[in-house]
Amino acid sequence: MITSTANKQVKNIIQLTKKTKERQTQRVFLAEGIRIFEEIPKDWLQSIYVSDSFLQKKECPDKINGMEYETVSDEVFQRMADTKTPQGILCVVKQPQYELEELLRGDRTSLLILEGIQDPGNVGTIFRTAEGAGVTGIIMSGCADLFAPKTVRSTMGSICRVPFVVVQNLRETLDVLKEKNVILYAAHLQGKKYYDEADYRKATAFLIGSEGNGLTEETAKQADVCLKIPMNGKLESLNAAMAAGILAYEVNRQRRGTERL
Repeated sequence: MITSTANKQVKNIIQLTKKTKERQTQRVFLAEGIRIFEEIPKDWLQSIYVSDSFLQKKECPDKINGMEYETVSDEVFQRMADTKTPQGILCVVKQPQYELEELLRGDRTSLLILEGIQDPGNVGTIFRTAEGAGVTGIIMSGCADLFAPKTVRSTMGSICRVPFVVVQNLRETLDVLKEKNVILYAAHLQGKKYYDEADYRKATAFLIGSEGNGLTEETAKQADVCLKIPMNGKLESLNAAMAAGILAYEVNRQRRGTERL
């Protein structure tokens, strides 16, 4: 049993919790809690840590039966965990890697393209919503670290099932999508067409900007069509995750029951 925070493995976990660079260097992320542990593909798991008290719980043997793991004292596990009340199981997980081509499904392509979204909760919610709506992939540029512990928790397991790519040059990526006949729609306050007036039964991608500033001018100009979501009252804009959900589910609605789904 690991009983000291001076342990090399414990120190590494703490670094992985706090530092994006360390996660990028090791190409791993941390997943904490029973639910996400059960959802992670087993071949993604690099190492498993369980608290001493977790081993005493009735459900524990079924969760980790036949798997290798390290036992950690409750006090040390509390230092390793990112949550205030840890459930007692924490995993080091290999970061999944996808190519842009893996997100494309011909006419069935349905993408969310996120630019500059910094709130981890919004990013996680978008991943959950994308899975529910049948989005084929997510492209991220300048967004919150998907592999930060808070973001991972916010995805509630969807990080394991929704393919994604993180790109440095969004302009080039959008050019590639256009070459693949993907129609680019920008969620924009200056849009001339309401979101439910467009036909999304062909390859579609929605550009969603940051919470405070929206899409950059350069990115908005690359869109084929700028769309707006009607809003009553004195609202200036919707939450980015809410906007993404409305658009993704409109695609789902239009395609539901067609041979393309």
